[in-house]
Amino acid sequence: MFELSFFIFLKLFIMTAFTDNTLVNLQEEYKNRQIQEVLDELERDLVGLRPVKDRIKEIAALLLVHRLRKLVGLTSANPNLHMSFTGSPGTGKTAVALKMADILFRLGYIRKGHLITVTRDDLVGQYIGHTAPKTKEVLKRAMGGVLFIDEAYYLYKPDNERDYGAEAIEILLQVMENQRDDLVIIFAGYKERMDSFYESNPGLSSRVANHVDFPDYTPEELLIIGKIMLEEQQYRLTEESENVLLDYIKLRMTQPHFANARSVRNAIDRARMRQANRMFTAGNKVLIKSDLVTIKPEDILRSRLFKE
Repeated sequence: MFELSFFIFLKLFIMTAFTDNTLVNLQEEYKNRQIQEVLDELERDLVGLRPVKDRIKEIAALLLVHRLRKLVGLTSANPNLHMSFTGSPGTGKTAVALKMADILFRLGYIRKGHLITVTRDDLVGQYIGHTAPKTKEVLKRAMGGVLFIDEAYYLYKPDNERDYGAEAIEILLQVMENQRDDLVIIFAGYKERMDSFYESNPGLSSRVANHVDFPDYTPEELLIIGKIMLEEQQYRLTEESENVLLDYIKLRMTQPHFANARSVRNAIDRARMRQANRMFTAGNKVLIKSDLVTIKPEDILRSRLFKE
């Protein structure tokens, strides 16, 4: 009884201690939490994705202002932080989720700031009584951080009566509601499939407040990403090689199973292999450093895409 009375007294004290003219320094709080550092990293590390970056800034602004409201005693429930990231593979969803976890941690909305990435196989069991322990174990590891569920629509298979995905969803729903102050869940996947997933699970949809759509990269953006990948591994393209890689990207985008940055990474790995094979089959030629770091046009042109 004393604790409850003290809590009520404390709340009333805070509400009356601040007036409408109470000064709060938004910029100072922003600086102290080092949010700009994370946003700068997002800007620097990810090519393109302007709508995504703007949306993350909006979410960060909401969370920061919510903190300030609490500081001056304004009554406000914590924002619903569960999210949906939709878009094609290789568009940076996992990378952005990592930055989002960092922002949530710096603003004090999660205790640890770590990201756990899972798929259906990590949550759903193969027999009766297997799903609940698997799902609860994942949730235990994720508590205090962010749980990122990739291709989340595979959790729900309505055509299979013996599927246990619905059990995993039910457990997730309970945790999303009862422990939302200690865990943020991000559901990710193709937009069309995710929309159907939410339509089939209205209880889940109502608990996801922030929807972020990830656009496909343009060919020019993918070329920049490819050059960054090569530079990180101390390779470089000639000017002609750049043009050939851009042509390759444009062709690859028209093929099945295109995965944006992932497809570019695969193309670069194969170009490196062809470069190594080209030098190896040249015989006893003495190599210089530029030979080892340069990707030539033929290293890309030998792709089957240019032969079809």
